Amino acid sequence: MAVAAARFEDWLPESEIEKLSRSRHDPPALASRRHEAYAKFLELPLEPNPLYRKYGYFSGVDLSGLNIQASGSALPGLSTAPRTITAIHDAAGSHFDVPVELVEDLVVLESIEEVLQKGGPELELFLGGVDPLSDRLSAFAFATTNRGYRLTIPPKLTRPVRLRDVTVLSTPHEGLSVRRQIRSGAGTRLLVSEEALSTEDDPGHQRLVASTTRLEVGAEAQVAYVTLHAPDKRAIAVYQRSAVVETAARLNWTWGGFGGFRTKARNHSTLRGNGSSLDDLQAFYGSGSTSYDSGVVMVHEGTDTHGQSITRGVFTDEARGMSRGLVRIEHEARKTLSFLSEHAMLLSRGARSDTVPILEILCRDVKATHSSSVAPVDPERVFYLESRGISRSDSIRLIGEGFLSHVLERAPIVGLRELLYPYLAARWEGRPIVWGPTGVSTLPPLEFAAAAESTDWRFDSKLR
Repeated sequence: MAVAAARFEDWLPESEIEKLSRSRHDPPALASRRHEAYAKFLELPLEPNPLYRKYGYFSGVDLSGLNIQASGSALPGLSTAPRTITAIHDAAGSHFDVPVELVEDLVVLESIEEVLQKGGPELELFLGGVDPLSDRLSAFAFATTNRGYRLTIPPKLTRPVRLRDVTVLSTPHEGLSVRRQIRSGAGTRLLVSEEALSTEDDPGHQRLVASTTRLEVGAEAQVAYVTLHAPDKRAIAVYQRSAVVETAARLNWTWGGFGGFRTKARNHSTLRGNGSSLDDLQAFYGSGSTSYDSGVVMVHEGTDTHGQSITRGVFTDEARGMSRGLVRIEHEARKTLSFLSEHAMLLSRGARSDTVPILEILCRDVKATHSSSVAPVDPERVFYLESRGISRSDSIRLIGEGFLSHVLERAPIVGLRELLYPYLAARWEGRPIVWGPTGVSTLPPLEFAAAAESTDWRFDSKLR
């Protein structure tokens, strides 16, 4: 006899939202927004857009018994590195370390409690974003917000700043919902790594990790934001990231997805300033019954803006993937150059992926293209490698890893492919990814790759 799925209100009763609000001493503005978000959570569908509803792969989600006020011991701190800010979110709360040299440079990190105490317009900016209550899961992430901070880097700070942000699930039925606002002033350089990990690979119950990031990239600033998503096999994840990129600034989003049960990720980037550019790079590996639902929106508003989104996924067993991309070029966005690429490789009959690229072009003086494919591994390539003495399974793995490395090699970070490979290898081989003294560690220090001239971004060049 089939077991009825839990009702959404059984995930978390509204009384728990009230308790969370009181325990954190929410100002009235946030308390009312929490209850509004909870009401939307009960009302809204998982997928508000009818175009995509048939592609949704969120069956089996049941967060009943979720504990958004879980308590536990603080996890060990991260090793310090020069000019590196660390932030750890765990059952004990959020813990920050800002080096003295950055404090002297007027870099300011405020905890969510400090932001809430200030109130006023700054609080509204912190709580804002792109459609924070657009669907059931995003509303749930807002209602359960229990961690967060705001980072402000002053303009004209020439030396680069590194931020290591780690969220670790470590207690039963834990729910961590992190909200962050990052302001990178004009002319600055910021390198961020966001990591989601667990202290056990299969806790036997579902847990929640929600991440909301609002990023402001000042004129002529350079920001690279890397996400390593490798939580346990039962984790439910909701990512919402929005960015505004100003004049002559450059933003890079890079995503490595190697874990979780159900993952929903949304990136919304607006190229507001003239001459601004964006690279949105995403790589996924899905095995077992995992599913990824990725959505990318690039909005071109300024003139001579450049944007590319490249998404690739490899899926095996019964894994599922969904990639949706939207490029919108506004009326005055002349000389825009935009490229949207979504490709998936299926390694088994039970795996499935869908790709839906969309272009909305409201200006004639532009170049915009897209490409999309979903296909099994090329048998001719497998045969070629087998003819060189490589086994069939190793041949398929080499092809799959090369397929994903096409994305990671484009990140403006030294050796990122090699740094992320151990996580991909663990998932490919069925080994657990566990954070802790005897498990995997966080990403090592990262650094920007040397700037290189690229003809790909010339308006009069051919798009690749």
